[in-house]
Amino acid sequence: MAWDFGLTVALAAVSLVPQLGGNGIQLGQLPERSVDAWAIILILGQCLPLALRRRWPVVCLTLVACSFAAYQSMGFKPNIAGVGLFVALYSAGAYAQRFRRVSASAATAAYVVLAVTLHGLDSPESPLDFVAFYVVLLACWAAGAKMRAWRAGEAERRREAARLAIAQDRARIARELHDVVTHHVTAIVVQSDAAQYLVDSAPERVKESLRAISGTGRGALEELRYLLGVLDGPAARVDDLDTDGAFEAKRSPTVRRLRELVERTRLVGQPVALFEDGDRNAISDGSALVTYRVVQEALTNAVKHASSRPTEVRVEYGGEICVDVTTEGSSVGTGAFKAGRGLTGLSERVRASGGELTAGNIPGGGFRVHARIPSGASV
Repeated sequence: MAWDFGLTVALAAVSLVPQLGGNGIQLGQLPERSVDAWAIILILGQCLPLALRRRWPVVCLTLVACSFAAYQSMGFKPNIAGVGLFVALYSAGAYAQRFRRVSASAATAAYVVLAVTLHGLDSPESPLDFVAFYVVLLACWAAGAKMRAWRAGEAERRREAARLAIAQDRARIARELHDVVTHHVTAIVVQSDAAQYLVDSAPERVKESLRAISGTGRGALEELRYLLGVLDGPAARVDDLDTDGAFEAKRSPTVRRLRELVERTRLVGQPVALFEDGDRNAISDGSALVTYRVVQEALTNAVKHASSRPTEVRVEYGGEICVDVTTEGSSVGTGAFKAGRGLTGLSERVRASGGELTAGNIPGGGFRVHARIPSGASV
């Protein structure tokens, strides 16, 4: 409204200055009539309604068109205020929400009446001149309609982009929750089941299992706090900083915590060997997180489907990160590992980082998860 009001004031001011306003539109070429009070009123009638051109475009067009028609029919000197008709037509095409077709038809009928009126007043303009001027008016309306369609398309694209972003965020949150909850809960369930059989025969081992359950639960809480901190935004993550400021290093899943992950898996009775090669400090945080999740999901599946079977984790750091997690044992059946949310979500995560992931049975029994991850991934 402020911009439109400024446009209105500027056009009205220029129109009322004789040296500037005289260079304008004269449709009928009728004998010129000197400027009087009516001329000033009709000049302002072609300018002032433009302040309403976005909010009430049809009303604006009606007022401007009537003032323009009266001004031309009365034969006043050409005035730049006539430009207001072009602006009003464009605005009606661009901003009118209702009565678009009715207003377009009414504007066409009004122009025909004006042309007939001017012709009846002995206007020297030929019918072709009136048609040419109508084409100009039609072009202004069409330009507004084109802009309206473009804005509607942009709005729809923004809504679609927002819907897609929300869907992607939900998928990422679901993957993170699955990775955190499934891994730790699986470990807790396995440790609890084992402890039940050791209550009478090996109470010391029960204590070890309880300590392992406690550690696993604390690890789950730490990762969930980290995930919730990410969802809540930077402020929440700052509030959760440790006294030494090492929140990211201690709680964020990363390759630096692979040994801790392997140790927790060993506590549930899964023999795991970890081999790392290369400089892990040269990889990005996104690559570190994806690598951690690959190993985590593979170990979770090993505990669930091949409990107590030897598992080997190999991670090589370089231009790309190569991850191999192999679980041995002939007891790993063909249908033991299914591409559920875990492996499916993991594959999507790896592809989003620009890498590849394969998972399947290996000859002689067992299961292998292999991933290649760019070292500079930002996912």
